[in-house]
Amino acid sequence: MDFPALRRLPSRTLPRTLLVSLSLVLTQNLAPMAVAQTAAFTQSLAATASSDEAIAEWYRSTAYDTLWTGADDVARRSAFLTAIATAKDHGLPVARYDAAKLTRALQSAETEGDRGRVEVEMTRAYLAWARDLTSGALEPKEVDSGIVREINRIDPKVLLARIANGDPEAVLAWLEPKSVEYLQLMKAKLGLEALVAAGGWGETVAASPVQPGDTGPAVIALRDRLVRMGYLAPTASASYDRALQAAVTSFQLDHGLTPDGAAGEGTVAEINIGPEERLKSVVVAMERERWMHIDREAKHVWVNLPDFRAKIIDGGKTIFETRVVIGKNVPDQRSPEFSDEMEHMVINPSWGVPRSIIVKEYLPLLQQNPNAVGHLQVVDGRGRVVSRGSVNFAAYNARNFPYALRQPPSDGNALGKVKFMFPNPYNIYLHDTPSKSLFDKEVRAYSHGCIRVADPFDLAHELLSWQTDNAEAEFEAALKTGRETTVKLKQSLPVHLVYFTAYPDQKGRMTYRRDIYGRDAALWGALQAAGVELAGVQG
Repeated sequence: MDFPALRRLPSRTLPRTLLVSLSLVLTQNLAPMAVAQTAAFTQSLAATASSDEAIAEWYRSTAYDTLWTGADDVARRSAFLTAIATAKDHGLPVARYDAAKLTRALQSAETEGDRGRVEVEMTRAYLAWARDLTSGALEPKEVDSGIVREINRIDPKVLLARIANGDPEAVLAWLEPKSVEYLQLMKAKLGLEALVAAGGWGETVAASPVQPGDTGPAVIALRDRLVRMGYLAPTASASYDRALQAAVTSFQLDHGLTPDGAAGEGTVAEINIGPEERLKSVVVAMERERWMHIDREAKHVWVNLPDFRAKIIDGGKTIFETRVVIGKNVPDQRSPEFSDEMEHMVINPSWGVPRSIIVKEYLPLLQQNPNAVGHLQVVDGRGRVVSRGSVNFAAYNARNFPYALRQPPSDGNALGKVKFMFPNPYNIYLHDTPSKSLFDKEVRAYSHGCIRVADPFDLAHELLSWQTDNAEAEFEAALKTGRETTVKLKQSLPVHLVYFTAYPDQKGRMTYRRDIYGRDAALWGALQAAGVELAGVQG
């Protein structure tokens, strides 16, 4: 889906001085650039490119033909300088491909040696721009080990071939993210920047809680802030009336809070977060969105970890939704971010206790008392259940303990009655749980990393309904046997475990969530270190 109005932002977003400089470079064939390649040019280009093998190989393969600084390169140069002048609007590090800096270099090039150096400088800027715009400016695994998403980087040879042989404007437009969500995030970024410049949402609410029926300064501050946020029509009412209660409820729904209409401590804390912080979340979300290369029209499972919800989305519409519990906010238990394919479900699953849990939690208990955790079977390397009396647990440590622990199917099984498998190296899956009370909590981060599902039977029925006319009956029949039963999905289903603290809903309205693992704070820090700057935003 194409959005021409958003693909090229209006020129008024560019600094006036840059517009003047660009106009000179884009309309003039600078004298040194009209001269055919000389030995000095080639020598300068080759020497400058030698530190980057992909660039050096490209120019060798094209006999040092120019991309940017030749007499025939005006359209390509024009399109590229215009495109990178919008880097700030994408939340990208301007200095990596600084249009103003390149413009100055082009204008000041006097010798063939200068021209060779500018040629390579522009190629480096183009490759950096293309890489960052298509797949992100950061290497996420280097920022947080829990972000294990595979990032698809386009081969530099492909990028160079496209810009050399294609229509420049079309190629540069092709680089831009095309998802509706990305464009909505960009729109939100521009809107928040305007809010910051205009002074934000006014005074914060100093007191909490503020309850329906209250009056006084805290109610007025709450009223005024929600008016400026767009949740409440302008009003002179100084009491916490039904209109204010409805506005608070709407805010709570947009921010993943319990929608009770009361401005308690947690709600007031979220209301008091300013547009500067929300802007950081949006810019980080744009970076995350650049990592995502998925078919959004195809049916898929979407688990947004800070939202504590799992959805099945088909054709852009949510057809199933349930609450989830995710990993605790402690090292080694935070749920990772990645995508994979759901292949089957297991009804009446046994639980093979992960090695990390065995040696950290259960082995010390068994060393104190061999009959501890009696709901678990001790299993040897050949899969045979062994008697606890035959094992000297005290003789082993975390490194050499040779046994596994398994919980057979039961009402109290840690995985409940069904698990949904998308085999992956991280041993993460969706599953039922006997601990139902946790789903009533607002913040649901309690597992060892897997995703516990509040409505697992409904999820199973939904998945099976795509391949049988008797989904519920067939599921119940397998459940009643009490035996572990694997049911293959006839068509695998993409599963995306994501982490967005800022994201548009299906109507395009921005919603926000807490940064429960601190990953967005780390990503914002990395973006800042890479050179991303936002007007009016500090730290």
